[in-house]
Amino acid sequence: MGRRLVALWAVLLVGLLAPVPASAQDAKPQGATLRIGLQQQIDSLNPFLGYTLAATDIFRAIYPTLTTYSADDFSVQPELAEKWETSPDKLTWTFHIRPGVKWSDGQPVTARDAAYTYNRMMTDPAASTANGNFVENFDTVTAPDDGTLVIRTKTPQATMLAIDAPIVPEHVWSKVTNVEEFTNDQMPVVGSGPFVLTGYRTEQDVTLTANPDFWRGAPKVAELQFIQFKNSDAAVQALRKGDVDLVQKLTPAQFDALAGESDIKQVKGQGRRFFELILNPGASNSNNEPIGTGHPALKDVRVRQAIDHAIDRQALVDRVMGGYADVGGGYLPPIFSDYRWNPPQPRGFDLAEANRMLDEAGYQRGPDGVRRTPQGEPLDFDFVLHGNRSEDNQVGEFVKRWLDELGIRVELQPVSDNQLNDRTTAGDFDMVISGWSANPDPDYVLRLQTCGARPSPDGGGNTDTFLCDKQYDELYNRQLGEFDKAARVDLVNQAQARFYDQAAGLILFYQNSLEAYRTDRYAGFTLQPKDNGVIVAQQGYWGYLGAEPTEEAINGSSGTDYSTVAWVLGGAVVLVGVVVALVIVRRRATADTRE
Repeated sequence: MGRRLVALWAVLLVGLLAPVPASAQDAKPQGATLRIGLQQQIDSLNPFLGYTLAATDIFRAIYPTLTTYSADDFSVQPELAEKWETSPDKLTWTFHIRPGVKWSDGQPVTARDAAYTYNRMMTDPAASTANGNFVENFDTVTAPDDGTLVIRTKTPQATMLAIDAPIVPEHVWSKVTNVEEFTNDQMPVVGSGPFVLTGYRTEQDVTLTANPDFWRGAPKVAELQFIQFKNSDAAVQALRKGDVDLVQKLTPAQFDALAGESDIKQVKGQGRRFFELILNPGASNSNNEPIGTGHPALKDVRVRQAIDHAIDRQALVDRVMGGYADVGGGYLPPIFSDYRWNPPQPRGFDLAEANRMLDEAGYQRGPDGVRRTPQGEPLDFDFVLHGNRSEDNQVGEFVKRWLDELGIRVELQPVSDNQLNDRTTAGDFDMVISGWSANPDPDYVLRLQTCGARPSPDGGGNTDTFLCDKQYDELYNRQLGEFDKAARVDLVNQAQARFYDQAAGLILFYQNSLEAYRTDRYAGFTLQPKDNGVIVAQQGYWGYLGAEPTEEAINGSSGTDYSTVAWVLGGAVVLVGVVVALVIVRRRATADTRE
């Protein structure tokens, strides 16, 4: 978050005018196409810049990482690195790169590509936009030979097997002098994953073609196509008609309505996301200079805790999410049971207690019933919501009603995704809906709450709540350097407890991932995790690699040609990055955030 930052629109226009090569438009491989209805915003298809959930899902299918996570249980598995060892002092890590892996243009994938990627992130601020946190503690990265990568860290770092940054081909990216302005209108894009990016149509779709030389073996589908829809209703209608094969991010009502429909199977997975209400604790930049328009009363932790007492989480789960969620408590979602923490004495729904706390803190009601600060400023809060999301608007109505019982006046302000992003980035809010997807290793989302995640005066940063608390930071730093699993879990739990106590981010619930697919075209998918798992937006590419097409999918028609029905597709999203590197150095492009 921070001051409003400016995207390089001139660069965007150059990319939008670039023609799509005929090979990307016309060459259609033989076999099944898995068509995925997408309602998420892709901030960038440039692997150095993109960090929304939709973008990272695509990156995992294209680019290698050193390690990955098991489809069964999220345990760490070798990927590009087939083995590794560390020095006794835990400062030097040696990764042995899998031989025989090739980029899609035939060049070998070597340790030098990984060293180049990490060094570029360490030395080029633009290249660190999406994944700079992974290399912040790196001292040196070298490749003594093609098969050996050596990383030396400044201090011991327990997350070395969770470096989730895409590795790019040095022979392609070393020719790019400015990551921010990089455009590439030549398809296919060079990668080494199970799929290769072969096409895009602005505001319509992204196409990936199966890589027959993928080292784990070729996918069973010939093509992936991510089709952009304006909203989930349009995506569901396309699923019913057979124009797409798989849809995620269904609302509870949509999910229930698909029960019993012919040729459609529902998938209810345990989600990796938390749904959060942020209370502006006094936004500031890394120089501790105040920014934004947050109400001064919200700097008072007593006010924030009182508001938390006025929220009935169970009612939100039951009445907004239709039961398809778990009640919120700790920072990390329950799917990652190792780090699951619940407050031993939660602030339950208690309007009387909330009123008592505000009275005791000196926020008295005025003649109009609205409370005021000791300085006389009324507690009038703006509550910024995603205007196109039913759950946001329903949560807003409930919270507004509950806070009215406290003498706090709330104005609901539904806005577009980009407007919400701009306002949260600038600290221009009192209350705002947020949400993040956590990784099996919790470090990434834990860092979002540190002082170091705040923006500099020039922008950047990747903060969530603008929280800056020395006690939390100390716990965060200690867990980062702790290699004993039980001791690290204890430190992570202490950090979650401190975050809960500060009440800058109120975790309301952890929503289920609601998906559905066409059984006439697909017999099944590899879920992650194996029990109660999901298909789309995994920590890996297993859902797409393991998709099992039916004979109809392989030999039948591919459904509607979306190039002729662009009116059903979303105009709110511009697919950028590999085609155009739209520079959005900001906290997030939507609540569907980088993990």
